[in-house]
Amino acid sequence: MTQRSGLALAVLALAAERPMHPYRMQQLIRERGKDQVVNVGQRSQLYKTIDRLVRDGLLVEQATERERARPERTVYAATEAGVRTAVAWTVEMLTAPRRDFPEFTAALAYLPLITPETALEALEARLASRRAELERLRADLAGAGHLPRLVLIEGEYAVALLETDVRWVTSLVDDLRNGALAWNREDLLELAEKFEDT
Repeated sequence: MTQRSGLALAVLALAAERPMHPYRMQQLIRERGKDQVVNVGQRSQLYKTIDRLVRDGLLVEQATERERARPERTVYAATEAGVRTAVAWTVEMLTAPRRDFPEFTAALAYLPLITPETALEALEARLASRRAELERLRADLAGAGHLPRLVLIEGEYAVALLETDVRWVTSLVDDLRNGALAWNREDLLELAEKFEDT
């Protein structure tokens, strides 16, 4: 069975919409702003995903196109099994998401490796970046207000997540600035040794 992924779902959804070649799939993902939630930065990953979907009978080669002065392009269509799989994946992703392991959470888990001052500097940089991203996303949504909400729903969710992230990191930065959150590496190492002895 093909491994479920956001990119595989996007490919199946586009090929179910109408048969198309990989370059057009990549273009549409970007044009529709879906590259904010599906990684299509590397075309090789797109082709590997398509190969897996073809291998597993979820996509079929429908035709080969050739435009003037361009190489041949294979056009792919979703099979009935591909459409059923895309629907099943969508429902699964909505109801039972896979556990992911974000780097930020891992960095928080090992915050004691750095000093509170270094943590504050890093988190202030993150906060500035996240605020800028939040403003950009809000502007994008406002600029796309003529589109139906359904095609912008993942943008709404991204804004909600960023708002939460900004709020929480702001609180953490405040705690580091006022000393409510502080640590000393030597004390933490001593504490870790005590726990090992018990």
